[in-house]
Amino acid sequence: MKRAFVNGGYQGDEAQRAAFEASRITVTVVKRTDKEVKGFVVLPKRWVVERTLGWINRARRLSKDFEATINAALAWLQLALAFLIMRRLAMPKTRQA
Repeated sequence: MKRAFVNGGYQGDEAQRAAFEASRITVTVVKRTDKEVKGFVVLPKRWVVERTLGWINRARRLSKDFEATINAALAWLQLALAFLIMRRLAMPKTRQA
């Protein structure tokens, strides 16, 4: 992963510097446009993160933060994502005419 799309809460220099120093990830802030737009508007790239977090929250073990170490939490997260990918790959392909 080379780029992370984040919300306005991470727009400071400190968050961007920490992400880059930790794993060479470039942070891109997706800003809201509430002042300019009326009604519901899908923000670019933001829905990808929210959708992924929604899928991850379906794993019961990840619904609470009970792991003793970061490595254990990361292992369970990777396992949940692996099950998600396997389920998607196992779905039959429907052919559209």
